[in-house]
Formats: sequence, structure tokens, C-alpha cells
Amino acid sequence: MTATQEPVPTQTERSVPKPVFTDAEAGAREFPDSNLRRFNYFIPRKRKQSHYEDVTVEVQPDPRHYLSQGWLYGFADGKGGYPLEWTVLKAWGSDRPEPKRYPGSGGQGYEWPAHGWHEFRDPNEEWEQSIYRNNSNVVRQLNQNVDAARQSKAFDQWNPNWVQFVAQHVGAWMHVDHGLGLYLFANANRRGPTNMHNTAISVNSMHRIRSAQDLALYNLTLSEEIDEFDGEAHLRTWQEDPAWQGVRSVAEQLTSTWDWAEAVFAANVVFEPLLGELFRSNLVQQAAPGNGDFVTPTLIGAAEYDYAERDLRYTKALFQPLVTDKEFAEHNTRAMQAWLEAWVPRCLAAARTLQPLWSQPDAKPPRFEDALDRAKSRFGGILADLGLRNPKELNQ
Repeated sequence: MTATQEPVPTQTERSVPKPVFTDAEAGAREFPDSNLRRFNYFIPRKRKQSHYEDVTVEVQPDPRHYLSQGWLYGFADGKGGYPLEWTVLKAWGSDRPEPKRYPGSGGQGYEWPAHGWHEFRDPNEEWEQSIYRNNSNVVRQLNQNVDAARQSKAFDQWNPNWVQFVAQHVGAWMHVDHGLGLYLFANANRRGPTNMHNTAISVNSMHRIRSAQDLALYNLTLSEEIDEFDGEAHLRTWQEDPAWQGVRSVAEQLTSTWDWAEAVFAANVVFEPLLGELFRSNLVQQAAPGNGDFVTPTLIGAAEYDYAERDLRYTKALFQPLVTDKEFAEHNTRAMQAWLEAWVPRCLAAARTLQPLWSQPDAKPPRFEDALDRAKSRFGGILADLGLRNPKELNQ
């Protein structure tokens, strides 16, 4: 018996539209630089554009610059993107209206290039990779320093008064770093007018938050290594010690500042040299070695380097063009001088409330008045770099 094989049905072709390429699709057109790996829609700060500029410039576009379709998102009050009125400062072109958009308008509206906000470049050239690399290097080194001190029993060499000083006052500074990092710089980061501003300010935020974390973890380590160490003393000191209430008041006022540029200016131009460096460089760094402590200066020194060599550098680059702006230099200078008149007296008053701390360690640091004079001199130099006048309170 032979089996008959069923005939294989022929497969009919389905009626599906076939793609037709018209060279109108995205990426189809060939340009002279279509295969280049670098962008050419901005003017680099140096002769050759950097990787930082490639990944930062115009990541957040602007309708006054290249965003021809208007802002892609808005807020509940109807404002879109990054309103320039979030600061009283102005840069060239700030008063230009956004171009009127209509079908077929493209990018028309007025002549490009950008208004002056887009001229800012972070001299540190911070972007995503450098942020993680730099902070991880700092944390790795600090952890090694603390581990080496633990293994060598270095904490046993501390003077008893210094143990109390670190628990109360060095620990209290973590509240400053945490508050400014999380509530001032992180907030100002969202309000900046370009992605170049936002990236630089967010890195500043991370520096402060990382410094607060370093001090918090250090506090836990000392609680384990030193029997007499009170791990909760910093909280009582921050909330109740009269010597810290001036610093606490100024820090809390800074975190409530609405104008993003004023917040960054007041924190990095005024607060840090008159209070931050006064406490870190002129008190802790000076007193620690004489009291047998060679570990705490490494943590404080890391925060000091972040400010002096990185955060202050971008801050100067941010504000210097605004006081020489082709259109609003006088307006911006008046605004910054008004900020100085508001914040310098508060910071100097807070600095003087810290004076009792200079007498607490067994091995004393240099005199408070000498330390304050150095802080004032440092502050005056920063103002000179920005082309601003010293407020009269600096001579008192």
C-alpha cells in the first residue's frame, strides 16, 4: 500500500505596503561633516573643542538659540523650560522675546547666535564621567586614611579635649554641608538657564553632599574607636550651642534664597571664604596636629580642595562675564553689590560668634583675629577678581 503525499499549498503573498525610501527620512541626507564625531554648532572655548563641550553644550537647548519648536515641557503656571526671570541678573540678549512660531517658520525670529548665558563654560570641564571619577578617588583615599589610622591606633593619641572638640564642632559642620548641598545647590542646579550652568552647579552640590557623608561616616568610626566619643554631640551642638547659631542662621537663610544666582554667589563668594575657610583652614587644620590628630585634616582638606580649586573656579567663570556683559554689566554689578551688602554683615556676625571655639583645644590655633583677617583678605581678593567693591563692613 502506498501513501499519497498531500500537496503543499502554495503560499500567497500578503498585500503589505512596501517601504519606499524618498531620502526625506531622518539621517538620510549627506552633509560634508555627516561622518564627523564632533559637533560644530557652537564656538569652543579653546582652539579645539573638548569632550566636555561635546557632551554638555546645548544638551538642554533654548528657544532663543536653537530650539525652533519652543520649549518641550512646561510647569503648572504655564511657564516653560528655564525662565530667565529666575534670577535678577541678565546676560546679553536676555530681553529678546522668544521667536514667534508658526507653521513653516523653522528657526526664524531673529538673528542667531545665542544670548550671553550660553557663553559660560566650566573651567573644570565637569561632566558625568569626571564627576564619578573625581569623587570616587576622594572617597577611596579618605577610606584608606581612616583604615590606616584605625589599624595603627592613631586615635589613641588624641588629647581628651580634642576628642570632645571633634565630636561637637567638626561634626556640626556636616549640617552645613548637607543643608547647602541638598537645599541650595541642588535647587539652584534646576534653575540655571543652560545645561553648562546646571552641570557645574550640580557638581558643587555633590561635593557638599559627599563632604557631609564623609563627616557622618567619620563620626560613626570614631564612635567605635574611641570610648569617650559622643556620636550624638554634633546634633546638640548644631541645635543648641550659642557659638553655632550664627552659622546655622546664615545657612538656613541661604537655603531659602529663591534667586539661583544669588544663592550660588552668596554661598561661594561670601559664605565660604568668610565662614567655611575660616573654620576649616584657620581652625581645624591649624589645631588638629598639635592635639595629636593627623586624620581629621585629610577629611577637612578634601572639602577645602573641592571649594578652593574647583567650586570657586567655576563660580568666578560664571560671574565674571556678567559684570563685563556688553549690555547688562552695570545692572549686574549693582545687583551683586546689593547681595554683598545683604550677606557680608550676616557672615561676619556669624564668624564672630564662632570665636569661643578657638580657645577650646589644648593646643591652640593662631589667634581668632588673625584668622579672621586672613579670611577677609582672601574674600577681598575674590571680589577683586570679580571687579566688585569691598563692602564697608570688611574694614570693621
